[in-house]
Amino acid sequence: MIDIKNILVATDFSDSSATALTYGRELARRFGAVLHVMHVVDDLSARVTLASGLPYDLGRAQTEVETVAHARLSTCLDEADKRELTVEIVQRTSSTPAYAISTYAREAGIDLIITGTHGRGTVAHLFMGSVAERVIRTAPCPVLTVRSPEHEFVRPDALEAVATV
Repeated sequence: MIDIKNILVATDFSDSSATALTYGRELARRFGAVLHVMHVVDDLSARVTLASGLPYDLGRAQTEVETVAHARLSTCLDEADKRELTVEIVQRTSSTPAYAISTYAREAGIDLIITGTHGRGTVAHLFMGSVAERVIRTAPCPVLTVRSPEHEFVRPDALEAVATV
């Protein structure tokens, strides 16, 4: 028997992340699991340095980026989700999102991570890598990756489908 108590959906607010959240919601409902929705904000100070090599203070810009991301993260779930599911909203700041996701999964006892993948071409993947791929390699639990669009196995409830026709 599969016992899933904690599901983590990592989101970057892309279409594939929205698909991952759809899967996460449905699996959390089916298993009665806690749904953790996580976004990793890029650590701007790790990316920007002055020509002298000294770090540049980006405190205000970082705070603004984190505030905007938190606002977007809080709108990922609708009222029905908040009523029907136990939800944990998680935001971390890191220059290595895969590491932040895997670390949180380990700390929170996550049983399944669901993440979107962008399906980049070979050349783009070679230069940019894949957060999803790094999560798969470092995660302490199984990882489900989804793309958008793809073959969907999450379908609306039959009563909902009839009601909308």
